[in-house]
Amino acid sequence: MFDYDKQRIEALRLAAIEPVICYDGFYRAFFERWARNGDLPTLEERYADAYVHAFEGMEPVIDEGELIVGKASNPLPAGDAERWQEMRASYADPLDVRFGQDSHMAVDYELLLREGVQGIVLRVEGLLSAQKDEGRRRYYKLCAACLKAAASFSDRYADHAARLAEECEDPVRRSELTLVAETCRRVPRLPARSFYEAVQSVHFMTFCLSMNPYRYFSMQQFQLGRPDRYLYPYYRADRDKGCLTDSEAQTLMDCLAIQINNRVPHGLSSGYMLGGRDKDGNIVFNELTRMGMQAIDDIRLVYPSVGLCWTDGMPRSLLLEACSILSHGRSHPAIFNDDVISAGLKEYGVPGEEAHDYIHSTCVEITPIASSNVWVASPYTNMLKLLLDLLDREWSSFDELVSALLERLDESIQRNFEVQNAYRRQRAERSMNPLLSCLVNDCLSRGTDIERGGARYNWIMPSFVGMANLVDSLEVIRRLIFEKRELCFAELRRMLDADFEGFEAMRLKMLSGVDKYGNDVDRVDSLFTMLVDHIVQECRRYKPMFGGARLIPSVFCWVMHERFGRQTAASPDGRHAGFPLGDGSGPCQGREKNGPTASILSSTKWSHKEMIGGVAVNMKFTKKTFTSDSCEKAAALIETYLRRGGFEIQINVVDRDTLLKAQAEPESYRDLVVRIGGYSDYFVKLSPQMQSEVLQRTSHEV
Repeated sequence: MFDYDKQRIEALRLAAIEPVICYDGFYRAFFERWARNGDLPTLEERYADAYVHAFEGMEPVIDEGELIVGKASNPLPAGDAERWQEMRASYADPLDVRFGQDSHMAVDYELLLREGVQGIVLRVEGLLSAQKDEGRRRYYKLCAACLKAAASFSDRYADHAARLAEECEDPVRRSELTLVAETCRRVPRLPARSFYEAVQSVHFMTFCLSMNPYRYFSMQQFQLGRPDRYLYPYYRADRDKGCLTDSEAQTLMDCLAIQINNRVPHGLSSGYMLGGRDKDGNIVFNELTRMGMQAIDDIRLVYPSVGLCWTDGMPRSLLLEACSILSHGRSHPAIFNDDVISAGLKEYGVPGEEAHDYIHSTCVEITPIASSNVWVASPYTNMLKLLLDLLDREWSSFDELVSALLERLDESIQRNFEVQNAYRRQRAERSMNPLLSCLVNDCLSRGTDIERGGARYNWIMPSFVGMANLVDSLEVIRRLIFEKRELCFAELRRMLDADFEGFEAMRLKMLSGVDKYGNDVDRVDSLFTMLVDHIVQECRRYKPMFGGARLIPSVFCWVMHERFGRQTAASPDGRHAGFPLGDGSGPCQGREKNGPTASILSSTKWSHKEMIGGVAVNMKFTKKTFTSDSCEKAAALIETYLRRGGFEIQINVVDRDTLLKAQAEPESYRDLVVRIGGYSDYFVKLSPQMQSEVLQRTSHEV
């Protein structure tokens, strides 16, 4: 077929650093048709007509060297762009649902590869023929129409590839384009027969799912699930037949990984997971597990966001290989604890046979594969702000202050739950996503769209940001106000209102003279445990609409620690106004004074199992010490964290000097990727505040 070609991958990689991702052509065509077909008798018919028309108008794009195809069209010409803006105001915006979450999930790729779109259409038509309810009949017809539109779009890619092949003078590229045409003619319409067809089918359907008329403003970030599971039978069969080499397989895995960057803008998160255990309890460890990780090193881009799922008994060589990749300065893979996560999923009602089949739905949020309409990080809560709002009076005791804080936290959880549940209700009334519903359990069997409760799991996951800042601030208050009597609340308020101007000596005492979370100090760490336990218990009281589990909490932040920090006044932990909050569930930036082991001990004194909404622990190591020679030590450190019940750990290996050079010469460091608060991003594209936050994180040595 084709041997691994570093030049090809490098060219595709460079083009994907700053891709053009624009679906305006699809949306303009959809709403243009929508405006004209208002006389159709039902909403479902109107949607289907516009959806099919929009795909018919999408221009296939195949760039030089591409083997896996399907990407967004170029931006609209000026005149068309103006008409789209006018159309948005008249027709699109009234349908828009700008609230709630989407695409934090992986669909049923096994079903797609096994049956193809045509097989799923047959399923839908079988359900249609047996259905008496007219509403469900209309819905099944809509689903079938959307499936057929996606398959026809692939046919147009096949036609385009065939034309390019006819025009191509290079015999090698002509052969590749001919193969692309043949592959797009078969998949995703038909079941995949080969590894190449499977990879193309997975990418193309995910690309089609990225266009959602009711969420046209929102870039979708669907995850690719567990490719070392669903792709492995095709890889193994082709290898056994002698029609696929490992070099060719790695090329396709790299091309698949690159295409994520052409589908999802930076600043979000999209990728896949590897390893862990399957539904029968067997450890997943095969050639594609390694290739999926190798793609990180090969393409060196912000995506894929790769999670390696560690489980007790996994060959240590896989963790060492992950550490080796991290030592090269990559920000992936993140290491997830399959044992803890699967136990947590079972606690929230997921059957044992499904509890190992999950995805980090963007950053670290866990959603069951093929069955989810889970709203992650809904919403983020600024924990530090809850405390600051209480500091305008004198409190008689530390316990009284904590009780008031917890009461305010409870009110916030209830208020936020009511808002998110109302959003769910509005989405159910105003939107639908029939193509996605065809690939999510149990939408088809229920005859119910994913937006209306068709999915098996409809959880809501609030996230609590700035936990370490809150804990450190509480300890400062306990120590300096209630125990040492060096301050009163009125004095503390004056300092914070002045952002410590004129009080620098006291700020430094708050910052460095009082024990902080992350240094294995039980007195401080127990405050974190108390808060987590309270949040878990309080969330148990609320059950979202559509049934299912209770509110499921998380303690990660994406970029919200920077956004909240920008809006938050100075705080008793010595933090200046406007500075980012802590970047996850680990210690605040630069406050670990007793080394990485102490930091890990602090971060695992509280139970992670109930926090399926996501736990992110960031650690930064100097590049000069985190080398291939020190991978054994690094692996031992990671294993300590995991064996103590740690949920996820992510590691940055980058030197301060490199970051400073990137600030001074951004054009020379366009592809420098750093880990943020559960996701990764290009350092030079971060805000100045976020760059400063990354620079201030403690750099450990191993």
